[in-house]
Amino acid sequence: MMAKTSPAQFVKQVRQEAAKVTWPSRKETTVSTMMVFVMVVLAAVFFLLVDQVFATAVKFVFGLGG
Repeated sequence: MMAKTSPAQFVKQVRQEAAKVTWPSRKETTVSTMMVFVMVVLAAVFFLLVDQVFATAVKFVFGLGG
């Protein structure tokens, strides 16, 4: 059975653990955020192109393209 921890002891332990965390700088956060946006745009363009290729192929196969 685990030992009971008082709320004050719990808060103290949380503060001790949070003090060990290496927080990113503002620059690191900004660069990471921009990289996420770039990757999202690239993924969106990629899937748009793939979708267009598949749509064209389906129209061709079923004779719906004209």
